[in-house]
Amino acid sequence: MKIETYIAQLLYRYQCVTVPGFGAFLTEIQSAQLNESTNSFFPPKKTVFFNSRLKNNDGLLANHVAQAENISYGAAVNGIAFEIQNWRQTLEENGVISLKNIGDLRLNSENNIIFSPNDQINYLSTSFGLSPFVSPMVKREIFEKKIEQISERETTGLYEDEEVRSSRSYLRYAAIFVLGLGVTGSIGYPLYQNQIAAQTLVVEGNVQKKVQNKIQEATFVIQNPLPAVTLAVDSAKVETAEVKLMPYHIMAGAFRSEANAKKAYNQLIKDGYKARMLGENKHGLFPVLYGSYATMGEAEKAQKEIQKGENPDAWILVENL
Repeated sequence: MKIETYIAQLLYRYQCVTVPGFGAFLTEIQSAQLNESTNSFFPPKKTVFFNSRLKNNDGLLANHVAQAENISYGAAVNGIAFEIQNWRQTLEENGVISLKNIGDLRLNSENNIIFSPNDQINYLSTSFGLSPFVSPMVKREIFEKKIEQISERETTGLYEDEEVRSSRSYLRYAAIFVLGLGVTGSIGYPLYQNQIAAQTLVVEGNVQKKVQNKIQEATFVIQNPLPAVTLAVDSAKVETAEVKLMPYHIMAGAFRSEANAKKAYNQLIKDGYKARMLGENKHGLFPVLYGSYATMGEAEKAQKEIQKGENPDAWILVENL
């Protein structure tokens, strides 16, 4: 039974594989290394060590051998013990024993076991397929640029070139200045317009808020009332019917709620006024009147009495209803 084969298999999966009665093989992960002097690269690997003091059977190797050989656990333990006897005998006779894919075991002058791992085998599974390599040194060549000497120009030509360059520099500065003004205008004007628009929205919002708060008692005055219509009829055929128009009205209020308007109307009737309640107007309000009068004088007289007694805000609406 070549147990070194099973030991090598377990080293890929475990950090410690104990050989009962002999010692334990330990692994340690090393990072990738670069040798700058030789330009050599070494991938990450598992380095194998040997410790002769760890001899207790942890069952790992015996169970693996039993499964691989399809034998009982006890038979596997006995087979491992027999193989260890062969190892010890070989060490005593030859002083060295080679374990395939693991390394060499030697006895020193003090009869202690010295282990030399096999560097060709990497037990780190994540480094599978990676192998050490040497990179050739990169040679860098320095190219010198040859600069041709330029002959000196005549003094007059030099002065002319300087004048041309100075005039061009002035034109360049002027162009930069004009361009800066254009950019500033294109950026500043939209910002100014946005600021004005924002302020306008704020003012409109405040006005709308105030209107909504007072809409329940909003009232409306028509400055130019429609003139009275006079119909001429033939007196011989139809009796003249004189229609008395009453276009002057004293407003008690205009209500958003029809129920509130009816409540105000009933109260005015109860107080003795010839009140009227109009239908919903185009503003969605229900106007309530103290009364209607034929002349402005009558309306103003009644308005003063109402303002003194009940409603200082009563006002006159001029409209043919």
